[in-house]
Amino acid sequence: MNPVTKAVTNLFRGRRGPGDLRADFTASLVVFLVAVPLCVGVAVASGVPAELGLVTGIVGGLVTGLLPGSSLQVSGPAAGMTVLVYEAVQEYGIGALGVIVLAAGVLQLLMGAFRLGRWFRAISIAVVQGMLAGIGLVLIAGQLYALVDADAPAGGLAKIGGLPGLAADTLGSGPALAALGIGVGTVLVLVLWPRIPAAARVLPAPLAAVALATAAAVAFDPPVARVEVKGLLDVIQPPALSDFAGLAEIGLLGTVVAFTLIASAESLFSAAAVDRLHDGPRTDYDKELVAQGAGNAVCGILGALPMTAVIVRSSANLQAGARTKASRVLHGVWLLVFAALFPAALGVIPVAALAGVLVHAGWKLIPVKELAPLWREHRGEAVVLGATALSIVVTNMFEGVLIGLLLAVAKTAWETSHVHVEVSGADENDDELGPVRVRVLGNATFLRLPKLLDELEALPRDRLIELDLSGLRHVDHACGAALTAWADRHNEAGLKPVRVAA
Repeated sequence: MNPVTKAVTNLFRGRRGPGDLRADFTASLVVFLVAVPLCVGVAVASGVPAELGLVTGIVGGLVTGLLPGSSLQVSGPAAGMTVLVYEAVQEYGIGALGVIVLAAGVLQLLMGAFRLGRWFRAISIAVVQGMLAGIGLVLIAGQLYALVDADAPAGGLAKIGGLPGLAADTLGSGPALAALGIGVGTVLVLVLWPRIPAAARVLPAPLAAVALATAAAVAFDPPVARVEVKGLLDVIQPPALSDFAGLAEIGLLGTVVAFTLIASAESLFSAAAVDRLHDGPRTDYDKELVAQGAGNAVCGILGALPMTAVIVRSSANLQAGARTKASRVLHGVWLLVFAALFPAALGVIPVAALAGVLVHAGWKLIPVKELAPLWREHRGEAVVLGATALSIVVTNMFEGVLIGLLLAVAKTAWETSHVHVEVSGADENDDELGPVRVRVLGNATFLRLPKLLDELEALPRDRLIELDLSGLRHVDHACGAALTAWADRHNEAGLKPVRVAA
């Protein structure tokens, strides 16, 4: 059995019945509709032809989608890579983009082969929720511009800061108001769709909302933007042999490493988030890293954008009822068929309708109902969640998640470095009754050093001190040195020495 036949066989293995195929089919259409504006938008923002974004989306479905790892996660061009790609294209040229992406894919394959993906399992739940919330906020802010056919500024803060001006411009523009009507109508359909009788809900809500918005646009023909796609074959430019000479430059090698680390981190962080959204099989991080590497290697050969797993498309896939990896593979098929063979079929879909789908998807990524209980019961976790989300809005996804992880580690270090000091015999005035017994329990780290020293300095200096450290599970260098220094000071100033029992 050849590899392609084996992959297709595995794709349909383990199905429980026709219901799975029907669910995956409809989910793939939803993901396809969500993926089109994202693929095109990321490409344009990256300074490359829009069609290259679609090429990456197709590879994400047909190549990465067939491989094991995370069965319900959808891959394609990601907004988190936009700034990196833009800077690389400006500095090295679009011809070098394929080399960079290909090299990054090979590095990901090696990382997966050496089982380095497993280390990404150590992710705080608060960081994952904060990542989802941050992405949701940035997504909503950006798509509010698309709702009125306006161009969104770069960066989360710029998007949010430009909203008052956007509102003023929209009120004075007829075409913008028409697009807003289509977008708001799409959102209303998404919100109200679950409340209609189950018998009428044959299609998933996003698909029904886009279909109704498209029908309204065809019937009334308002002056709104539609999806624009041209042919794909003209933009596919495999890297030439001369382009590989750039790998001898330190700067380009650094760009390759940056592509590799950011693409891998975004994919595996997204995998952790996707695992929280469903009850199916968990992600195999090493296999997912191999799958992402294979996809990026193919994208590099085609001269396309880098790919990562994309939480927006993945969450849309889950919300539409996907059950197996067939949905993400089929979404790649629809991208290929409609974008490559029938691009005119996409031209009737209003961009505002797709923006409405993304605004709704972004809102569902924000754990609004969980925030108040989390603040009451685990205030530290709530702080990490909020700080992660805010950092993503202010910086970008990768840096925001790193900040969140650092905060989670700092919170854990603070909570686990608990030190308790038990003192007995200190109230006795006559030292013939025995020494002052001091027992230190817990984890003695520099984070709790001020508290520990304050309690030790308060002990009487004219008594024999028996310091019992056997209850300490951990003593770092700072605490060990501080305890020694305290004992020396006590012995110099006091009448009795410190006796340490470890």
